[in-house]
Amino acid sequence: MKPIEPHHDCRPVSEILHQIGGKWTVLIINKLSEGPMRFGEIKRVIGGISQKVLTATLRDLEMDGFVTRTVTPSIPPRVDYELTELGRDLQGPLQALGNWAVNNRPKVIAARMRYFDAHPDARPKPKGRVVLHRPMQAAE
Repeated sequence: MKPIEPHHDCRPVSEILHQIGGKWTVLIINKLSEGPMRFGEIKRVIGGISQKVLTATLRDLEMDGFVTRTVTPSIPPRVDYELTELGRDLQGPLQALGNWAVNNRPKVIAARMRYFDAHPDARPKPKGRVVLHRPMQAAE
């Protein structure tokens, strides 16, 4: 394995991973891979996302060059979102990561169970995770 050079800066990688690693970003890119969609369609097929969060996420994806926003003058105005070439290029790595997650989830869950068995006082972190732990026994 190649050693990391002392002047290596992780900030660019961290910045991009922060944007593309978000729960909603992955779902939006996945849905837009099927073709252009209107705002309401995206909101309906994703489910659980607020209008405010969807608007902000689409704006960030547009700003970073993953999505284009096209307004067609009509009453009401039609707004379509579509993946750019950069957005389509991102689909491969996201799909690979998704496949890895699905294939390895049982191993992660098993490791988590072993950890909680060995560390009964450990507290799971519930935010955005499937947390499996052994129920704590009631104090007697």
